[in-house]
This record gives sequence, structure tokens and C-alpha cells, in this order.
Amino acid sequence: MAVAQLSITFFLQMAVILAACRVVGWAGRKYLKQPQVVCEMIAGVLLGPSLFGLVAPDIQKWVFRPENQGVLYVGAQFGVGLYMFVVGLTFRTDHFKANVRKAASVSIAGMVVPFVVAVAATPWLMTVPGLFASTATRFDATLFMGAAIAITAFPMLARIIHERGLGSTSLGTLSLSAGAIDDAVAWCVLAVVLASFGAAGSSVAYTAVIGGIAFAAFMIFLMPRILRPLAGWAEREAAVGKTVSGTIFAVVIILFMLAAYTADFIGLHAVFGGFLLGCVMPRGVLADGIRGQLESFTVIVLLPMFFTYSGLNTQLTLVADPYLLLIALAVLAMSVFAKFGACWAAARLSGQDNRTALGIGALMNSRGLMELIIINIGLQAGVIGPALFSMLVLMAIVTTLMASPVFELVYGRQARKSGELGALESAG
Repeated sequence: MAVAQLSITFFLQMAVILAACRVVGWAGRKYLKQPQVVCEMIAGVLLGPSLFGLVAPDIQKWVFRPENQGVLYVGAQFGVGLYMFVVGLTFRTDHFKANVRKAASVSIAGMVVPFVVAVAATPWLMTVPGLFASTATRFDATLFMGAAIAITAFPMLARIIHERGLGSTSLGTLSLSAGAIDDAVAWCVLAVVLASFGAAGSSVAYTAVIGGIAFAAFMIFLMPRILRPLAGWAEREAAVGKTVSGTIFAVVIILFMLAAYTADFIGLHAVFGGFLLGCVMPRGVLADGIRGQLESFTVIVLLPMFFTYSGLNTQLTLVADPYLLLIALAVLAMSVFAKFGACWAAARLSGQDNRTALGIGALMNSRGLMELIIINIGLQAGVIGPALFSMLVLMAIVTTLMASPVFELVYGRQARKSGELGALESAG
């Protein structure tokens, strides 16, 4: 296909994607009381072969032409990389440091139990043809499944806590800290899987692991010093009434591109670079200004490309077979038990009342966008097959849809009756 035709098709795809996300988002917010980002996850699946391709296959193939998938893929990776950079900009390291000990038991339980479940379930899953790549070892498959079950939708968790004014409560601080620890460990595990699975030989795998450690160390310990003059420049401009200039913005984007490229180059993924750069960005004028310029465009325009690309690879018809449907339901049940149950039990053992412990479990059980990122990486790296990918997309959507109503059921209603939540929301 000619380059000009590719560009025309891209514009049509983006129009369809944005329209679908807005329509589904409006309906989801009004009738299901779900956040926009959850609705966009569903919209992405609806645009794929699971619905659009099932109802109008010829039109779906004409809009989302296979030869144009490369363009959509690049846009999706750019969008999710920038989104993780924005998430990094909002990451509260003070929450993490102040509550790391209190949240340790919840976080450890929320990681250990999913990995125990993965150890028990993976041998069975590997007997089903097509779920994992033929070259995947049991070690790779177990680590991947453990990370996929253990991941928490940290951005959504933070959003629910912020919207309900729970940031200063025991539930809020414990959930935020435990979610941050969970996701950090899950990303590290995924990095090990990518390094070991994607490498042609053990020496290359060791190089990827060592390179990842060196890259993380450089970003955490040296990058803040490199960024300090840039932050001072932004503060001096703010002192005379100016916003973050185009030059500062361009420098930050260049650094993002280099961080994403480096993470990809050493065998990890661009999202690692984007997230790390966001985390170490000096807080204040620089971080707030960059976030203000990036967030809306990234969330409204770029991120839906990622949801749609995921949806185009999701074929829920693959799990229509009774046996595969049973496996999908088993994966969902195991995931809920491993995350919700473990975090609830750990919170109770750490001294929380039952209502707070159930609220923590409900929030920690949500997978959301973080799950989609992990399983997309697994599919691209060839660790999992389309059928397991579709099962995990289904698990991500269901557990994310559960978060708000289950939290409201186990925590919100009782807190509102006692006047606690209303007071907090008014204060927020």
C-alpha cells in the first residue's frame, strides 16, 4: 500500500477510535458509573474481531486494514510510553517511603499468593495447545502468569482514592503504597521474563538483565542531578510569570525518547524507560508544567490507540469453546482469589478493621491498563498465544469493572452511613 493511502487510512482509523471511545465512555459513565479509561478498554475490544469484526467483518477489515497495523502499533507504543511517563510524574514517592513498612504485609501477600497460584496452575495451562509459545519454558510461563495475576491498576487505584478523598486515610495510604510496591515488583519480574525469553542465548539474557539494572540505577541515582538545572530553568521562568517554555518541553520529550529507546535497546520495553523518567523528574514547576501540556493529548488521543491495538488482537471467540471458556473462568477466579483474598487477609492480620481490609482488597484486585501493557508485551515477545491473551484481556476488564462497585459495596456505603466518607469527600 502506498504511503499516501496509509496516511488516509490512519486518519479514518483515528476518527473511528476516538468516536467509539467517546460514545462508549459516555454510556459507561452514565449507566455503569465507570471511569472513562475503563470504558476505553471495552471500546478497544468492541472495535476488534470480538464484535465489530463479528457483526461487520468486511467493514472492520476495510477500516483496520492488516497492512496498516504497523502504523497503529507505533502510535500505540508511543501513546502507552507517554502515558506511563505521565503516571511516573504523578507517582507519590512520599507515600511510598512513609508507608512502606505498613504496606509491606499487604504487598507481599498480594505478590506471593498470585505466584503460588501461578506455580500451581501453569503446568495445567501449558498442557493446553496454543496458550503459551512452544519455546516457553515452565519457568518463563510461571513468572509471566505470576506477574499478570499480581499486577495492580495503580493509576486507577490512585484515581478512585483521590476522587473519594481517601488519600489521608489508612485505606488510602496502605492501598497506594502496596499498589506501588506490587507494580514495581511485577515490572521487575516481567523484565526478567523478557530478558530470559527474548534472548538468543544466555549471554544475551545476562546482558539484558545487567543492562536493565544499570539503566535503572542510572535513572534513579544520576538522572535527578542531570534534571536539576532544567528544573531550575523552569522555576526561573515561572517566577516571571511564564509557563514551561517550548525549549524545556522539547528537552524533556527528547529525554523521554532516549529513555524509551534505551529500555527497548537493552531488551526490556519502552514503558520502563518512560515510567522511570517520570518517577525521577523533579517535582514542582517542571513536573506540573510538563504534565499539564502532555496529559490531555496523551489520554484523549494517544492512549485509545493502545486500547484499540489490544482489541484488534483480542478474539473472545477463541474462548467460545466450552473447555477454553472453563479455563478463562478458572483464570479469572484464581486471579480474584489470589489478589482480593490475599490483600484482604493481609490487611486484617496487620490490624485493619474488616471494612477497610475489604476496601483494600477491592482496590488491589483491579488490573486495568497495567495488565493490558504486560500481556501486550508478552504477546509481542512471543511468550503467550492469542487465546491466553484474550483470556487475560477478559480478566483485566472484569476485575477492573469490579473495582468501583465492589469498593462501594464493601466500604463506601458503610462509610457514607457513618458520615465518614461524606466528610472526607467534602474536605477533598
